[in-house]
Amino acid sequence: MSHSGHLLMMAVLALLAACQRPAGEQVDAVAPELTQQDTSASAAQDEAASDAAQDEALPDAAQEAVTEVPAPTPPDVTNYYEITTPMGRMVVHLYDETPGHRDNFRKLVAEGVLSGTLFHRVMNGFMIQGGDPNSKDDDPNNDGGGGPGYTIEAEFDARLIHKRGALAAARQGDQVNPERRSSGSQFYIVHGRQWTDDELDQLELQARQENPEFSITAERRTFYTSNAGTPFLDDSYTVFGELVEGFDVLDAIAATPTTGNYRQPPNRPIEDVPMTVRPLYDYGK
Repeated sequence: MSHSGHLLMMAVLALLAACQRPAGEQVDAVAPELTQQDTSASAAQDEAASDAAQDEALPDAAQEAVTEVPAPTPPDVTNYYEITTPMGRMVVHLYDETPGHRDNFRKLVAEGVLSGTLFHRVMNGFMIQGGDPNSKDDDPNNDGGGGPGYTIEAEFDARLIHKRGALAAARQGDQVNPERRSSGSQFYIVHGRQWTDDELDQLELQARQENPEFSITAERRTFYTSNAGTPFLDDSYTVFGELVEGFDVLDAIAATPTTGNYRQPPNRPIEDVPMTVRPLYDYGK
């Protein structure tokens, strides 16, 4: 083979080797943002294509640069709620141990059911009761008989007792409500008082007429002889939270003049005690 023929053969072999190079090798050598460009074009075409790609990217980049970061939104839920009254502000904490009542209270507040209702039943040394939608109207005689149209399954927990400041659900009596289901919206906050051992003995005797196995534990007896509360409601009414701020307001509401036991409606404050209830997302943080 002549010298010129030999050179021609080498050129052909080099061309065939280039055509058989794995495609991945070419892609790996190209910058990621240019992988969609035609790498077989001339250098001028590559440069023009690169400029065009950058121009097309500018609107997105510019939009990203001027987009405002949205303001942080409050969390969806909290266990702390403020109850504002003409006497002042109270803060309650909902228990996670009673999730049905906790979630229902959140729902009532979110829907505005509780705000505007009254503490319509007040008994000094016992409790203050409110949350009835009927108390928003002008008829005081229907207060205490209303609700959202449903009741809640009882959630008794031996650790949750009726100490002073306990937040608990009102309900109908055992004769018409043997399952002791809670009212859908009415609640009370325990004011209570301190008890003697003799008084607790009497409570036990009375309770055993309906439940022969009832007894006040030594732990509870120690608590109620040293602290205020309403022990006769334990294990019968669901406690689902407690007052953490505003005990002076609780005392003021409990001491407000009422109609008493023998006037209608009984134990209603002479001056209305309305409430506004709202969540406290940052309380305690």
